[in-house]
Amino acid sequence: MKRLNGKSAIITGAGAGLGRAIALLFAKEGALVTATDIHPEGLDSLEAEIGAEGAKLIKVIGDVSVQSDVERIFNEAKKAHGTVDILINNAGIMDHFDPVGDVDDEMWNRVMSVNVTGPMRMMREAVNLMLPKGAGSIVNISSIGGLNGARAGAAYTSSKHALNGLTKNTGYMYSKLGLRCNAIAAGAMETSILAGFDFSSLTPLIQQQIMAASANNPRASKPAEVANLALFLASDEASFVNGAIIVADGGWTAY
Repeated sequence: MKRLNGKSAIITGAGAGLGRAIALLFAKEGALVTATDIHPEGLDSLEAEIGAEGAKLIKVIGDVSVQSDVERIFNEAKKAHGTVDILINNAGIMDHFDPVGDVDDEMWNRVMSVNVTGPMRMMREAVNLMLPKGAGSIVNISSIGGLNGARAGAAYTSSKHALNGLTKNTGYMYSKLGLRCNAIAAGAMETSILAGFDFSSLTPLIQQQIMAASANNPRASKPAEVANLALFLASDEASFVNGAIIVADGGWTAY
């Protein structure tokens, strides 16, 4: 029996990396997938790959930080599948590792908009669809940057701490109403989130306080490894897991 058979799932940031791996795995497990991303080419190739396996993908170009896009994503999912049973908040962006003394307002606002406000808006829509059914699962893709202070800059670190708090609050508040909300605190991963970033531009302070700690990281994960955890949390197998922040970092934070 496929673990998500017939379940309607929205996955954000699905055009590449972890979001793509989750979309492929969920489709394989029988989910009716609505995939959204700001990059159409990523969704086009995802559609082709899922289609080759005999499944159908609903793709929506959209930015989770824009309320009208959030509404359109849910409207497309409802039009295609009638409802939403699972939400995977995967879309996110990094900062430039800047400490608070160097953060500019533009970077701060953009990171918070995509990493916190976007997921909140997606969750708001999802919860109000799930409550009448008394069932639903939300999985937020967070980071060990939301547990510790030196895996990124002030903006990204703050955003993931906020997302973890939002996860816990949501999980608890709706715990008696059939809804679950959990987060994955992911470690280093082989994705394109830092594609094109110029590491030579980092200041000596960042090199000393953040980059030096990277030597303790056992390895970076493959996106498919973390996608397996997302599948578990989204499925009924995780029926008693709620409001949890589950670490998947290969042991990095165990140091």
